[in-house]
Amino acid sequence: MRCSVALLLCAILFSLVSLAMPAATADVPVLIELFTSEGCSSCPPADGILQRLDEFQPIAGAQLVVLSEHVTYWDQLGWKDPNSSSVFTERQSSYENELGVKEGPYTPQFIVDGSQSVSLDKVQQLEEAVNKAKAEARVALRIGEITVDPSDPTTVRTHIESDVNSEKHNADVYVALALNHVESQVLRGENGGQHLVHVAVVQQLTKVGKLPRGKSFAQDVQLKLKPGENLKNVRLVAFAQESGPGKLLGVAMRKAAN
Repeated sequence: MRCSVALLLCAILFSLVSLAMPAATADVPVLIELFTSEGCSSCPPADGILQRLDEFQPIAGAQLVVLSEHVTYWDQLGWKDPNSSSVFTERQSSYENELGVKEGPYTPQFIVDGSQSVSLDKVQQLEEAVNKAKAEARVALRIGEITVDPSDPTTVRTHIESDVNSEKHNADVYVALALNHVESQVLRGENGGQHLVHVAVVQQLTKVGKLPRGKSFAQDVQLKLKPGENLKNVRLVAFAQESGPGKLLGVAMRKAAN
């Protein structure tokens, strides 16, 4: 998809802003992953949508937990995305196989709850996907206080725990370390000359354990910051997901500044 849908995207963005209002309660956490790239001209509108979902939380009864995962396959086309990682490229490819997406990996692509794919030209389906996800049973996850190791300012620690997994399937437990706010001046490629803004940009995605059915999860977690990274710009997202990657059983988010 290219700039030919620019008017439609602007209308969608306007609609999201006009409808945006804080939800009465931060009810059911639902994970929205955006696979994106600074080398893709169709991606900045999707990045903007993700920012608005994160900021305004416009879907009643849902706490939207967002992650921006920058893929690598645009990096050879004029601009290397400084936030891209093969980890996210491989994760998106695994989703394509699991969900049977015939188009193959593409950007931008939203994945809701690990089980529903939404493209930008059908972004109005996001609300429907979130409503479907929030109706599913959930395993509650909690993230403890995020602290810095006094002897090493690049090491952060926290504690992840869950309620008992009463679902039928085992799950893998992941922790994503993401930056709340990232800005980039793109010099070349399809977005050359643009100043881009991103939210919840994943820097690390780490599998930290398993959540077997009939049991709970509890574990201390240690993660590394890049040198010079401001802890106030960091959020952690923990989620339990069936292998595949598959459907999410639960998700939680905590900002280091909170």
